[in-house]
Parts: sequence; structure tokens; C-alpha cells
Amino acid sequence: MNDRLAGAFQPRAPLTRAGLRTPRAAAAAGIIFSVLLIWSLWLLRSSIPAEGDDNSAWIGERARQLSLALNLVPFAGVAFIWFLGVLRDRLGAKEDQFFATVFLGSGLMFLGMIFVAAAATVGLSRGYARASGAALDPGNYNFARGFIQAVMRIYAFKMAAVFMVTTSTLALYIQFTPRWIALLGYPAAAFLLFGSTYVDWALFVFPCWVLVVSLDILIENPQRPVQSEPILGGNGDGR
Repeated sequence: MNDRLAGAFQPRAPLTRAGLRTPRAAAAAGIIFSVLLIWSLWLLRSSIPAEGDDNSAWIGERARQLSLALNLVPFAGVAFIWFLGVLRDRLGAKEDQFFATVFLGSGLMFLGMIFVAAAATVGLSRGYARASGAALDPGNYNFARGFIQAVMRIYAFKMAAVFMVTTSTLALYIQFTPRWIALLGYPAAAFLLFGSTYVDWALFVFPCWVLVVSLDILIENPQRPVQSEPILGGNGDGR
């Protein structure tokens, strides 16, 4: 009886990374995110008319295309969260607190603002549908369109540029991707940071870069050892 009680109160083995490992298939999350976001951006770019067109009739004419683009966004967001988890798994115990905060914060802010822009676009589309095909008030239409474009171009994808810079810096020191991919992130982020407001196709830079990183992680990284030295001369805890 005493032996049974003693066995019942013995401490259980802790749940560690030895018992719970990230599946290799999770690396495909970045690929799924990239494909879905590129597809969604292409559909939106081909649906929305050029700047200065106050006619909202295009919402009804391209309703199916617009609906498909917006329905892809939530699935892309879920895949991006998995991609963040894969990157943090590659960083492991050497994750620096400062860079990890900027890395995770910029990624989540990007995702949140993408959802806000998509939700605003859904509201614009439903407002047009409730108007039974009648043109929306130009003032309300221009406000909604300006809000959506500002959230996407000025805020969301500039956070994506910060995410690229931080991830590239971590990749250079921990070497969870080849050096050329990490270095590629800096000019790509700079172009996205300054060009997203003016160049339409600049928004495609971020998902394309994520696609390159994800393909490398999926194909080569399971065999590539992660550097054991602390990053940026610290001790792994950000100090």
C-alpha cells in the first residue's frame, strides 16, 4: 500500500522538446501562406480599378472574384501563424529577447492589419449588395477605399518589412537559412518599406520572400545544424 502511494506521488517526466517536436510538415505553412496571399493579392489587384475612379459598380461586376480573394485571407493568416511557430522552433533556446519581441510583434501586427483591411473590404462589398446594385455615396466609398489602402500599403506591409529585417538578422547569426537568403531580406524589406505606398506589385515581395525561406526550411533545414553560439554577443536571454 505504501509502495503504491509513493509511486502515485512521484514527479512525472516533464514535457520537453524531446517528447514534443515540431513536425517537418509544419514548414509547409509558409508555402501555403505565400501561395494564398499571392493569389489573394492578384485577385484584388485585378478587381479594384485604378485610383481616382469614384464609380463603385465594379464591386457588383467582380463580386465573385472579390469574394474569393477575401475568403483566402483567413486561411493565409492561419498558415502565417504556423510559419511563425516554425521560425521560433528554428531559433530554439538561443532566441534573443529583444529581436524575438520585434520579430513576433511585427509579424502579429502585420497579420492583424491584413485582417482589418479584409474585413473593411467585406463591409464595403456588403454595403453595395444591400444597396441593391445602386452606386454607393462617393464620400463613403472614397473613405472606405482610402482606409483599406492605407491599412494595407502604409501600415500592414511596412510591418512586414520590419519582420523581414528582424528575421534576416536572426538568420545571419543563428544560420537557420543560407546567408544569401538572409542578405536578400534587407534590400527586399527596404523596397517594401519605401515602395509599398507607390508601387502596386511591391506587395508581392513579402510573400515571395516567405516562399523562398519556407522552401529552404522544408527541403534543407532539417539536416542543417543550428549555430550554438549566442546571438549578437549576448547570452541568449537578451542581455
